[in-house]
Amino acid sequence: MPTDTLLTATRAHLNLEPTHSVIIEPIVKGGSGRTIVRIKPAGFPTYIGIYYTLERADNANYLPVSKFLKTAKLNVPEVLYDNTGRRCALIEDLGEVDLLSLKNEPWEVREPIYRSALTQLDKLFYTRAPKDLEFQPQFDAELYRWEQDYFYDNFAEIHLGMSSGETAVLRNDPAILKMADSLGAAARHLVHRDFQSQNIIVNDDKAFLIDFQGMRRGRQEYDLASLIYDPYMEHSEEEREKLLDLWEDISEERPIDDIFKKCATQRLLQALGAYGNLVSNKGEEWFAQHIPPACRLLSGVISGSDVEHAIQPVLDVAKQKYNF
Repeated sequence: MPTDTLLTATRAHLNLEPTHSVIIEPIVKGGSGRTIVRIKPAGFPTYIGIYYTLERADNANYLPVSKFLKTAKLNVPEVLYDNTGRRCALIEDLGEVDLLSLKNEPWEVREPIYRSALTQLDKLFYTRAPKDLEFQPQFDAELYRWEQDYFYDNFAEIHLGMSSGETAVLRNDPAILKMADSLGAAARHLVHRDFQSQNIIVNDDKAFLIDFQGMRRGRQEYDLASLIYDPYMEHSEEEREKLLDLWEDISEERPIDDIFKKCATQRLLQALGAYGNLVSNKGEEWFAQHIPPACRLLSGVISGSDVEHAIQPVLDVAKQKYNF
């Protein structure tokens, strides 16, 4: 059992007696498929315990990527103990406050954390990885097309019940295929791949990145769009502009609107595909509440674009299902 393995790892790391009290609490947020718990050994600081299987290829990337990011002085939790043979690790516990938990706080409270998070994103852009460090497959046209199919397969067909005949016309629309090709031909830098509010922990008034095992090479605008068009937060247009202003202040440039909107489209397609998969295939009903915000954001992003007629029919079905 994963918890037994993590309990054994904790006792080994701290050299505890078998009778020493250790409380393990599940951390249920997120859809990575890993077992993540908070470990509370009596008389010691708390830890985050991670147990992973090799069912997903990116799970094995967490530890090497974590060590690389720590060496590069990015804000990430420190790995305190790892056992790759047993596929478990103990990680520094930075607390329970993430950006999502600050959703209802005024902008003045959230702004410094967003600034810190975007500063980390800018730093990642200039960070060079060792040549022997393997990441997940880079963003290319094939991966962008996979995200599109993930949306049509899991969200449109499985979750919304649309027929394969209906979606075939949409997924093979020349405009949406062209979007994948154009983004896939771009210069590639390191991207987090899941740069959203649940994966930004707030500690000592700074933003720390977690769940970066999917890191790969791609467009920086993808991460930026993931944060600004985060369905968990559903920022208003005013707040999205404030975030872009923050980014411009940090990076000294503003993203090209066309590329930024295409990356936002791709990211929201991926998010809705994930929600459809988690809700309909895995029974994770918690994610259903985030489908309407994701649809509203995506509808706004594609409005007036070349890909609108390839995506909006799916969103119209979702609107009827969820009555938003």
